[in-house]
Amino acid sequence: MIRYKINILQELKNAGYSSYRLQKEKLLPASTLNKLRSGDTTITVVSLNAICDMLECQPGDLLEWYKPEG
Repeated sequence: MIRYKINILQELKNAGYSSYRLQKEKLLPASTLNKLRSGDTTITVVSLNAICDMLECQPGDLLEWYKPEG
């Protein structure tokens, strides 16, 4: 399974991207913001690319694969 390694919304905020700014400037869709808030990793590659652009990072800095218990 895939999970976030970091709190992406917090890192975006630290980089100067508030939720308001992300929506106002249409940098990320509202649906993606809701998924990030809930920990849902089913975001599009387009959104992942936008986040990586804003944070100047690689997808592997944001996501990791893990084997679920059981």
